[in-house]
Amino acid sequence: RAVLHIQDSNGIDDLGRPRWQLTSCLAVVIILLYFSLWKGVKTSGKVVWITATMPYVVLTVLLLRGVTLPGAIDGIKAYLSVDFLRLCDAKVWIEAATQICFSLGVGFGVLIAFSSYNKFSNNCYRDAIITSSINSLTSFFSGFVVFSFLGYMSHKHNVALDKVARDGAGLVFVIYPEAIATLPGSSVWAVIFFIMLLTLGLDSAMGGMESVITGLIDEFKFLHKHRELFTLFIVVSTFLISLFCVTNGGMYVFTLLDHFAAGTSILFGVLIEAIGIAWFYGVDRFSDDIKEMIGHRPGRYWRLCWKFVSPCFLLFMVVVSFATFNPPNYGSYMFPQWANMLGWCLAMSSMTMVPLYAIYKFCTLPGRFCDRLAYAITPETEHHLVDNGEVRQFTLQHWLAV
Repeated sequence: RAVLHIQDSNGIDDLGRPRWQLTSCLAVVIILLYFSLWKGVKTSGKVVWITATMPYVVLTVLLLRGVTLPGAIDGIKAYLSVDFLRLCDAKVWIEAATQICFSLGVGFGVLIAFSSYNKFSNNCYRDAIITSSINSLTSFFSGFVVFSFLGYMSHKHNVALDKVARDGAGLVFVIYPEAIATLPGSSVWAVIFFIMLLTLGLDSAMGGMESVITGLIDEFKFLHKHRELFTLFIVVSTFLISLFCVTNGGMYVFTLLDHFAAGTSILFGVLIEAIGIAWFYGVDRFSDDIKEMIGHRPGRYWRLCWKFVSPCFLLFMVVVSFATFNPPNYGSYMFPQWANMLGWCLAMSSMTMVPLYAIYKFCTLPGRFCDRLAYAITPETEHHLVDNGEVRQFTLQHWLAV
């Protein structure tokens, strides 16, 4: 109540003005982001040594403190216990798929943006294995930290663990700080905890902004000469949009964005990437490219996953997420119909770009229908083959190759 002043808002249609305290904090974060990104990887590559390593140090410190608390072992036991019946719930799979995409940066363009700065001969196979493994192990490790404190809160208030646990912003900004506040030397632990949150937030924001900046600069070459100015434009635009989230009703805006902006649309984006690479470009051609880079083709397991397992799983997730959609809520507050419609517009704004751009490219290509289709599904580097009538995408061998 003291930070958000959400009690002064009647809902998303009563936001109020931006609070100067939160706006000042937001401005500090934006300034840190600008000076981390303005020179590209020359600056962000140095900053990330702090923002990426600090959370591991803090997590370890918090875990060492958490396991010494009464009830912590019960929380960890609950974390490690598996209810296999929950795997029948489609919502569990959707949230898991969305979370792994979000934490790993898949579908946001972050990995593509950063990897574009690598040397051609960089071992992308090794990097992919290391990155995904560290990501999953970090999530598993942080679970011990979270549930040790949840077990402590459950023991302290003498209530069931599932009554204490809360997802979303409530876990990070309500339950965890409440647990820390009860510890001896709580101010020190609070500073440590929120430094970790700040570095995590900066790290995520740097990746997201860098993908936008790199993508647009690569597309529009003249921006290369004005990177500092363009980066300033991006961060200022982000600041102005973020002002909606620091009003009295800003938590309602945040909840709406959290529910719609990075859920189904991310799964759809990753699905399109998987289909585009594995089917239209071709797993065989993609594997040849990797061989040219690192000296050997990826194993059959990976090629089967790229062509069949991942697209089918992602397609199932996208369909189920549409079919099982539940409107967002914040506590007892239910969003009005117009807010849900606005949320769907946000979600569809990225998804509709794929078919719209495909139609645009198809209509601007020369020739008859078959010629346009051949050009549209063939990489631009192979358009000279289309001119000679050699369209490998029109052959059965292309579609069956693994």
